[in-house]
Amino acid sequence: MAQKTVLFKHLEQPEIHRLDVYRDAGGYGALRTAVNDLAPAEVTQMVKDSGLRGRGGAGFPTGMKWSFLPKEYDTSYLVCNADESEPGAFKDRELMERNPHQLIEGCLLAAYAIRARHAFIYVRGEYLAIKELLDAAIEQARQAGLVGERIFGKDWGCEVSVYRGAGAYICGEESAMLDSLEGFRGFPRLRPPFPAVRGLYGKPTVVNNVETLANVPHIVANGAEWFKSTGTEKSPGTKICSISGPVNRPGNYELEMGTPFRYLLEDCAGGMAGGKSLKAYIPGGASAPMLPGDCQDVGIDFESYPAAGSTMGSASFILFPEDCCIVFAQLRISEFFSHESCGKCTPCREGSRWLRQMVERIEEGGGREEDLPILLDVTDNMVGKCFCALGDFATSNIVASIRHFRHEYEQHIRERRCPFRPHPAAEPLLQIAGVA
Repeated sequence: MAQKTVLFKHLEQPEIHRLDVYRDAGGYGALRTAVNDLAPAEVTQMVKDSGLRGRGGAGFPTGMKWSFLPKEYDTSYLVCNADESEPGAFKDRELMERNPHQLIEGCLLAAYAIRARHAFIYVRGEYLAIKELLDAAIEQARQAGLVGERIFGKDWGCEVSVYRGAGAYICGEESAMLDSLEGFRGFPRLRPPFPAVRGLYGKPTVVNNVETLANVPHIVANGAEWFKSTGTEKSPGTKICSISGPVNRPGNYELEMGTPFRYLLEDCAGGMAGGKSLKAYIPGGASAPMLPGDCQDVGIDFESYPAAGSTMGSASFILFPEDCCIVFAQLRISEFFSHESCGKCTPCREGSRWLRQMVERIEEGGGREEDLPILLDVTDNMVGKCFCALGDFATSNIVASIRHFRHEYEQHIRERRCPFRPHPAAEPLLQIAGVA
């Protein structure tokens, strides 16, 4: 298993963002086939048979998610989660910047499958240029009769709208995103009911990630068996991996699912910069538990990383070199989650603040021996007790960093100082990843 381009296949064509170039490369052919020759239920079944799993982090089977909508409904919506506010993640940005019509076609196919007549693309607040690019691409498609009423002359039609958020991490959570789309402050909703039953404007709604929807045109065009021929049995297809930190070639790389992380680091990213060794890395953005640097043979898929003690998440790899202070890195992560907590539920609002303050005290030289047990006790009182997963995310690297690098915490406490200061290794890479 190695590099294989599906979503990035046409990116060597510099004008692929233009509608005529995209159509010359076969674009919108899958939409034509679906609307003319397939019933909505057949498209859903094809995606279900392909084994496509959500690429936003959770990995839930996409076709199954579509099938959860009630059998009878008058109105439904598709929402594309393009918020991409996970630190270390920038794959969706490249997909939208370089090939927007691939995403638009995926949105239209998913909307057709669930019989929705309006699809929304929710982009993060900082993606102003991408919103403008998507708006232009949608207008091109509308002028060609690919967006709007009576697509390909059929009774079905679909409008596509781009909505720009205000830069809140919590709006990456699907129910908070729906609140934001409705014009309210982004707060996660109590579930059930789930969005598939009562979502946007109280109607059945499907929320999918950019990378997930970008896969749909290829599945409809080539078939479920073609998609399953790549990757692993339980994690078929490819995965775009974002890798940042002190490597020689940071960026996005599309790999077959199951490819070892070592291949991404050495063959794609060119290894660690400056000949340094890898001390630790986070495989799924700041929300995924970190692993020690010797865990490089773990396969990049939805099963291997949980077995190794972490999660693949959005495959946003943040790397820490040998001279990086893990406690300082954890402080930056804790500051991020404390700042981004929406404050709706007490365990997350208060717990994330306590975690930040305690890690800061240890890093600044005021740590106490009892701080580590208290840190773990606070995390235990947060996990599974919050409205959404942000509370769990805030705890994951506290637990993992103490598990794998407890000696560094103890050294900070024993010497009453940070032995790694100044922090030339940690600060720049955390800024690049979006944490600092």
